[in-house]
Amino acid sequence: MTWLAAAALAVTAPAWAEQNADARFRQIYEQEWAWRNGQSGISTSGEAQPNGARLDNVDAATQQHRLDYWQKVLASLDTLDPKQLAPEEQVNYAIYRAQIRNLLAVQQFKQWQMPFNSDSAFWSDLGYVLEADNLRTPEDYHRYLDRLGQVPSYFQQQIANMRDGLARGFTVPREVLKGRDVSIAAVAGLKDPTQSSFYKPFEKMPSSIAPAEAAKMRSEAKQVIAGKVIPAYGNLLAFFHNEYVPRSRTTLAAEAMPDGKAWYRQQIIEYTTLDLSPDAIHQVGLDQVAKIHAEMVKTMQETGFKGDFAQFLHFLRTDPQFYAKTPDELLMRSAWVAKQVDGQLAKEFGRLPRQRFAIVPVPADIAPYYTSGRGGASSYLVNTYDLPSRPLYNVAALTLHESAPGHSLQLALAGEQKGQPAFRREGYISAFGEGWGLYSEYLGNEMGIYKTPYDRFGYLTYQMWRACRLVVDTGIHHLGWTRQQAIDYMTQNTALSDREIANEVDRYISWPGQALSYELGYLKMLELRQKAEQALGPKFDIRHFHDTILQLGSVPLPVLEQRIDRFIADGGPAPDFGCDCARDSRKVP
Repeated sequence: MTWLAAAALAVTAPAWAEQNADARFRQIYEQEWAWRNGQSGISTSGEAQPNGARLDNVDAATQQHRLDYWQKVLASLDTLDPKQLAPEEQVNYAIYRAQIRNLLAVQQFKQWQMPFNSDSAFWSDLGYVLEADNLRTPEDYHRYLDRLGQVPSYFQQQIANMRDGLARGFTVPREVLKGRDVSIAAVAGLKDPTQSSFYKPFEKMPSSIAPAEAAKMRSEAKQVIAGKVIPAYGNLLAFFHNEYVPRSRTTLAAEAMPDGKAWYRQQIIEYTTLDLSPDAIHQVGLDQVAKIHAEMVKTMQETGFKGDFAQFLHFLRTDPQFYAKTPDELLMRSAWVAKQVDGQLAKEFGRLPRQRFAIVPVPADIAPYYTSGRGGASSYLVNTYDLPSRPLYNVAALTLHESAPGHSLQLALAGEQKGQPAFRREGYISAFGEGWGLYSEYLGNEMGIYKTPYDRFGYLTYQMWRACRLVVDTGIHHLGWTRQQAIDYMTQNTALSDREIANEVDRYISWPGQALSYELGYLKMLELRQKAEQALGPKFDIRHFHDTILQLGSVPLPVLEQRIDRFIADGGPAPDFGCDCARDSRKVP
């Protein structure tokens, strides 16, 4: 071998090893992703949202197959040395391995035996699973009809899973089940199948479908809904009343369930992406509550109110000036805030998504127990049920969190990152997403969105709400708090309405750990911003910083911290999005 050939080999061998590791890693995640999308009921998000695949088996045998499959995937990942991967693939590896670990934990702890909580459920999310809003062609409609026909089998499997959960004490606590059957009864009690939301796609079908074929599909839809879907909901309602509620557990704490301590720690890791103890999180919450309370008292004084803090909260909860008179008034106030934010986005971001979001009311059948608002890439849901529980002084903070620059903007940009693997574009990590939503509320101060002391107090009560979650979640699931203790703590410290507080506490009880993601994610983002500002000084550009965060998509907090450290080391440049995103009118250099 000549010296030239030896030199070439010395250069190319490491490059070949890196390429080989990259190829092996891509093969693992591409094969697993294809397999995962052939399964139903799998959530890549950590949230209680099913995968939009076909309705198929969710029984115990299928769950065991998933457990076996993901154990093999994790074992394959462990054969790779992440240091041999290209820099971008190292980021992908960290994200993907955490995703597989969390999916595997769901199987190991048999969370599928508890397929609902006080916020979300397999029966109320069914329209999403069936992809009812995405029907365009005759083939789409035929697939939809096939899936409707599978509902009885799907429900029976879920019922069997819940029976297994009942047998080992792994259930939603009985204390939060009251009224949870409303959305089941809404379908089970229907006499006319055309009044079902499942029939809605057939009311206005595309003109490209021949009239005769459309009429035939409408007739079939009525038969399937009347003969299969409505009876399936009836069977589920009977099971809920006769078996689930009477036999559900009387404890509240996650740690009181089988393998409860280990499961709660896993929930903490999944939702916060941090390995923190419940006691440490509880203390962070107490510290933040004390800090925010001082700011709330100062803001209360700025309003000119003469009473004490408890009297001020009572004033906010009862004075009619703070509440909309009609649903449209609440929706229009939300829209007005959103348009004000539009005018400020160019000052904070160099890249904006092409997708726009709609503002729509929460559907009536789930509104009584649903949260005040929820945002996605295409819609911002506003709860117009029980208007006296929806204070207007919270609208600005809620809108910033759920729409732009919060969830709607972040999720739309993430979906446009075509250079990233699908498991990143379509995944959702709560600590990142909810942390960003809470950070977006903070940006309302810089955007000038909080116009009055009451708006600012609403912002602070939302900040307090998330800080209280650290105290309440760990209080319930680790320290043995009662439901009333949690309600009292929220009532004393926030200006949320009684309905909002009760709904939220029930959510924390039935969904351990999820509530921790908001504040911990927000505090990390704020910490990283302060670190970047101090390190870069006059070179710090807030648009570059925000773009760098959003260019990542949804990532674990340690991955975000590593990226911001690199952002600082590189001098704070604008990131390369690698997508067909819209630049705003203020060009980023």
